[in-house]
Amino acid sequence: MVKCDVEGCSNDANKVSRLSPEGFLVGTGNKAYSFREAYKRFSYCAECHDGLMKSVWSRVSDSGDKSDDHVAPTAI
Repeated sequence: MVKCDVEGCSNDANKVSRLSPEGFLVGTGNKAYSFREAYKRFSYCAECHDGLMKSVWSRVSDSGDKSDDHVAPTAI
């Protein structure tokens, strides 16, 4: 079974996401013609995935500075 991609977590992964453990979409750098080919996939256990999604939601719903260059998780 595949392990969770979050550093320090040794649980088995049961979810796949295109959000990195830092909560950003990550491109592979290849010229790609579809979303499926364009972004790296990460594996997460349910606990780490839930924590990641809470973190992403907090960041996009916060009214603070949004001037960084990261693609919004809501851009999907």
